[in-house]
Amino acid sequence: MDDDARAHPDAGEDGAVGRLDELAGRAGTWLALSAAAPARHSGAVVADRFDRVTWHDTYEQSAALRELAGELDERHAHTADLLTDVFLAAYKAAPRLREPAEMEHSRLVNHRVVAALLESPGFAELHRETVGDPYAAALAVLAQGSALRRMLDDARPARARDERAGRARRDAGDAATAVAETLRQAADEAEEDGTVPGPAARAVRRAVEAAEAAARRADDESGRALAAAVPGVRAAARQAVARSAAAVREEAALMRAWGVGSGELERMSFDERARLAERLRTGRLAEWAELIGRFRQMADGERARKVENATGELIGVTLGNDLSRVVPSELANLGLPELRAVFAARYAAGELMLYDSQGEQATGRGAVIACVDTSHSMYEAGPGGITREAWAKACALALLDQARHAGRDFVGIVFSAADKLRVFRFPADRPAGLGRTLDFAETFLGGGTSYKRPLTAAGELLEEEFNAAARTRGDIVMLTDDDCGVTEEWMRAWNDAKRRLGFRVFGVGIGAPRVAAAGSVLEALCDNLRSVEDFTDVHAAADLFRVI
Repeated sequence: MDDDARAHPDAGEDGAVGRLDELAGRAGTWLALSAAAPARHSGAVVADRFDRVTWHDTYEQSAALRELAGELDERHAHTADLLTDVFLAAYKAAPRLREPAEMEHSRLVNHRVVAALLESPGFAELHRETVGDPYAAALAVLAQGSALRRMLDDARPARARDERAGRARRDAGDAATAVAETLRQAADEAEEDGTVPGPAARAVRRAVEAAEAAARRADDESGRALAAAVPGVRAAARQAVARSAAAVREEAALMRAWGVGSGELERMSFDERARLAERLRTGRLAEWAELIGRFRQMADGERARKVENATGELIGVTLGNDLSRVVPSELANLGLPELRAVFAARYAAGELMLYDSQGEQATGRGAVIACVDTSHSMYEAGPGGITREAWAKACALALLDQARHAGRDFVGIVFSAADKLRVFRFPADRPAGLGRTLDFAETFLGGGTSYKRPLTAAGELLEEEFNAAARTRGDIVMLTDDDCGVTEEWMRAWNDAKRRLGFRVFGVGIGAPRVAAAGSVLEALCDNLRSVEDFTDVHAAADLFRVI
């Protein structure tokens, strides 16, 4: 036995005493490697504080999101982090996924799910609709709810492997803590010359060996966890993205059909927007969206073509004082000082020679008034199986758009029998207000049909406008499926008002051929009469929106 062994009776087979510096070196090297391990994250999508605030606010406002989170949480772990990741992937302009090795092992399944969503062929299309829009991103999450449940169910074996890797990593951390503790105790027991008693030295060496073994197990389990696959995750992700893209696109189209702009949507709270979407998706309004969108597109196209005082086709020369149509020979007189006085006199008398043209009638200046029949028969099917009411309301809403773009007041008059009438005013100098627009669209009175009551009300509104602003040239559009009589006395008063105020009357027969037929009362009342069937052909109906 050497001197050290004799000096230290506790010496054993593993080398008896030890040197503190040697033990510290061995333990310290391993502890340094453990300390250098990368930080682990619970979120798969890289996000900043503002992103997380947006998600938190959206989650708090959406009862549907909270319900989905609660349902998933009953069956699976860490689903709140998964929903956060799915939301941020849709919301952020350039979502970036962490490397799997950066993730907490317990969240690796979440990482695989989100990675599959981001890699789906349809994700770019979905992202165009949801980027920067918390509501649309939340809608995408909700649309993927059933697919997320299925993917999490299929991922149970992988989740179990991830949990084993997590436990192994925690065991390695505990082993590192044990190394630090035994090394501290060895330092407390060390002699002045740095020697450490045998039991303390052996404890340090055993702790280091245990930590190294735990680290190897953790590495092995981590490798298996990272390599684990979730069967069917890619197919399920493709279906989820396609479903959510369709849901978001459908709602966006619904909003556009009703004329709800992105700016107006951004000003709404989450609850307001959700209630609006629910209102538009359910009941009669849901059936009208496509038709309304078609009318709005028709009106938009004709609005781009519409011109005031169109020159039209030249048909000869006439007399007048419109300087925009003066023939060149008249303008030549301005070049001679002695003839300028003659030109001025002819101009004052309205006797300048002008090009005469035949073109489209100029658009009106006064209010646009849509009189919409809502008698019982308007519930019946019209062209394409769509109700007559839907055709009439879609046309009226397109006229509302037309009026607002032209800076003209709009009035919607909903009528049926003589005692049933409601008036919805939309002044040009105030926002239309979506709530009032929907109230106008949803109002249905039932009963019979009376022409006199709505037309008299329309004439009084134009008279009121003339008296207040000296404005003439209004337009009345009568949308009805019935023909009814008027008295001669009323007809004379109507024609007098029409001449005095200069308004025009357009008629649209809805689903009943006799209404738009020659000799009908509606024909006698209108300057321009057509059948709703004309609106199935964009070109046949285009001029209505071009001249109003």
